[in-house]
Formats: sequence, C-alpha cells, structure tokens
Amino acid sequence: MSTKTSAKAVRELLPSQAPIRFVDESGSAVKAPAGYAVPPDDLLRAAYRWMVVGRRFDTQATALTKQGRLAVYPSSRGQEACQVAGVLALREHDWLFPTYRDSVALVARGLDPVEVLTLLRGDWHCGYDPAANRVAPQCTPLATQVLHATGMAEALRRKGEDGVVMAFIGDGGTSEGDFHEALNFAAVFKAPVVFFVQNNKYAISVPLARQSAAPALAYKGVGYGVPAEQVDGNDLVAVLSVLSAAVEHARSGQGPFLVEAHTYRMDAHTNADDATRYRDDDEVRRWSAADPLPRLETYLRGRGLLTDEDAESARTRGESLAADLRARMNADTEPDLLEIFDHVYAEPTPQLLEQREQLRAELNAQES
Repeated sequence: MSTKTSAKAVRELLPSQAPIRFVDESGSAVKAPAGYAVPPDDLLRAAYRWMVVGRRFDTQATALTKQGRLAVYPSSRGQEACQVAGVLALREHDWLFPTYRDSVALVARGLDPVEVLTLLRGDWHCGYDPAANRVAPQCTPLATQVLHATGMAEALRRKGEDGVVMAFIGDGGTSEGDFHEALNFAAVFKAPVVFFVQNNKYAISVPLARQSAAPALAYKGVGYGVPAEQVDGNDLVAVLSVLSAAVEHARSGQGPFLVEAHTYRMDAHTNADDATRYRDDDEVRRWSAADPLPRLETYLRGRGLLTDEDAESARTRGESLAADLRARMNADTEPDLLEIFDHVYAEPTPQLLEQREQLRAELNAQES
C-alpha cells in the first residue's frame, strides 16, 4: 500500500474532530453535519416517549433501593438519549449486549421492567430470556460483554444472517483488555458489531483524564482498523443518526464500528456511592443544563412534532409503568433454593446432582 493510499485509509477511520450534534443545549437546531441525516419524525417522537418513560422508570428504581426492594441500582439519569437511541437504531432481530447501567435501554427494547430488575433484586442471574429477546444478560464485570458481543456477531456473519450486534460499554470499560481484544478480533473478521461507548466522564470515581490520554475514546478505533465517530451523547437526534449509520455500516458487511457518546451520569455511580467525594456541585449543574430530555422536547416542539397532549400522554404512560412496577416489586417472592443448581451446565454433572440432593435432604430435614 502506498503512503498516499495509507493516509487516505487512516483518515477514513478517524472520528470527527468535534462531537457530532444536531441540537444545541437550548434545544435549537444547528447546521446538520455532513454525512448524517435527521432521523424520521416518527422515530424522534417515539424516542421522546421512551425517554420520558425511561426517566420515570429510573427514578422509581432508585426509590425501590431506598425501600429495600432492590439490592443496588445504577442510575442512568442523564444518559437517556444514549439508552433509547441505542435500542431504536436496531431491528427486532438484532442483538443488544448491555452493561449493568443500561436498564432503561432494556425497558425501551420492550422487556418487562420487573424482569429487567430481577438481577438487581437478587432473585436470579437474569430475569428475562436472552434468546427470545435477543438481549444478553446485563453485565457487571467491566468489558466482558464486548467479547461475547463480538462472538455473537461473528456467529451471525458465518450463518449468513443480516443481524447486527450492539455492545454497550462505559468509558471505564475501554481500559480493560477485553475491549481491545474484541475490537481487534472484530476488525480482522469484519464481524457486524457496533461498539457503543457511553462516556459519562467517570469510571465509578476515576475521571476520564486518569483513564486515557487519547484526545477522545473514539480515536482508539484507528489502531485496530475500526472506523469510529464521536457524538454529543445528550443530543438524541445526533446519537440516533450516528448509531443508525454505524448499524447500517455493520449490516452491509463492512465490519465493526466504534461510537463514543459524550454524556454525563447525573446521579451517583450507584445508590451505595457518594459522588460528592470526587465531583463538585458546579460540575453537575453545568451538565444539568445539557439534560437530554428537555433538550429534545424543546426541539420537537419547535418543529411542531410535539404537542401538550403528546407530552402529557408520555408522562401518564411513565406514571402507569411506575405504579405497576411498585406494586409488583413490593410483592415478596418465594425463592426455590434448589434453583441455584439450574443452568450451571447444559447437562448436570454427577457431582452437581449429588450436591443438589444433599441440599434437598437438608431442606426436608428442616421442614420435618
């Protein structure tokens, strides 16, 4: 490859120097970036509805932790544009590989909110059927899901299916070796996977500057031959446009794509975290001014795509979901202790069967 050709190839991999955006913090449209299209109106309206519902779900889940109904809950308040756009960019037969912070995305995907929270409640490893929903279990260990996502994408490619896999990952996850191995494998084999980094500025309490010296995390793609883009993660219009383009890139056989969304986690890492120890109130207030929900609402109203009735309908839907979630989460479950042996192996080993019978005998003895 000549030096001139090589330079062109590198330029095609690099993200824009500034994050892509369509709507500024005030909700006003800005000049559309070259190469990206405004998503269809009906998709933008659907995104608004899911963002409203998602935020209400998030605040209700946070309240459930204070009531002792959830062991822990990682809020994604402020990241709804990323959560919802990531789901709406996919088709029904595509796969989603979420992290522990992506509960709103799962609700927007159409999963039962109670099943979404089953893991965080401590009832089961996963409350929904991953194969039926094409949504992998929420992943707590950092970045391990991106390897699984890449493997699934390669399986789809080898089977000749046109499915795409989207792997959600946080900024802290990009520091893990699994992230680099996944990008390298996906690029070499042209696996149809989109790596979606939600850069919310903190890996628990570690700021981005202590994680990477790259000008943006999107630049990490070039080292593996993976094209990348960075986007204003609080601009739903931009995130949906960029992710839709990335998904079609992967679906068309061109291989993986890396997208970094610049967003912000408004609440603490989880309900067990004290965020005041590593960030100040002024920083939170500055980012609150870029809240993705009122930003999108203002934009849609300005274009005549949202009425007072539409907004009220979305809020009513959110309240209905929250009420149903409260009622069902407040009902105590009756755990079957023998279930801990289920799904360990496809075919239980003799040792596992023996341990199961030992536990059964102990439980029967306690009841007699």
